[in-house]
Order: sequence, then structure tokens, then C-alpha cells
Amino acid sequence: MKLLLDEHFSPRIAAQLRQHHHDVIAARSDPSLHGLADAALLRHATAQRRALVTENVADFAELHRAAVITGDRHFGIVFTSARRFPRAERGIGRLLAALDLLCDGNPADEALVNQTWWLEQR
Repeated sequence: MKLLLDEHFSPRIAAQLRQHHHDVIAARSDPSLHGLADAALLRHATAQRRALVTENVADFAELHRAAVITGDRHFGIVFTSARRFPRAERGIGRLLAALDLLCDGNPADEALVNQTWWLEQR
């Protein structure tokens, strides 16, 4: 599974996941993705066969619903929360471990096609 981290996430998280041999990019690392509207970001992730990782549940849940209704395809939306996975230095390790486990357990690009997934701590 390939991931695109939404703008709330540090590019350091993507870099550390790449050290674990996962194909992960961060929106904050690519100037063409800065400030991109949510729908455009999801389209970009889909074009690259990536699941999108975000804390923006309200907007991306609505985009998922719209995709289901229209028959559009996406490669998954992975929801996280700042409460469960604080973005502060102390919480990054938990987030890394959970994303690493998600990728290890779902190696195929199609693993989360047209699904939403709540990231869990292990």
C-alpha cells in the first residue's frame, strides 16, 4: 500500500516510513500539493494509487460518500485523530508504528479501495 499524508503531517513521518521500505509521500513535501483543495488532493492520491491519511474526517468522509454515490474510485482514506496520535514529538512514534503496521498488513495498492479506515494503536 502506498500512502499520501495530508498537510497536517510532517514530512519526517513519511521519511521515517520510507526507511521501513514503505512508499509514502507527504503533501507538505511537494509544493504542487500545498493548499490543494481536499477533492483535488484525493484525486491526486487516486491517480498515484495511494491511500490518503488525514485527520480531516468531516470533509473526507463526505468525499468518500460522494465517490460511492457516483461510482468514483479511490485507494482508501485512512482517518487518524490528534487525540489518539498527537502530532507533537511524543506522539509521532505511535503514529509511525500504526502506519507501519497498516502498510505491512495491507501490501497491495488495492487493499483499501473505496474504503475508509480508522487507524488504531497497537
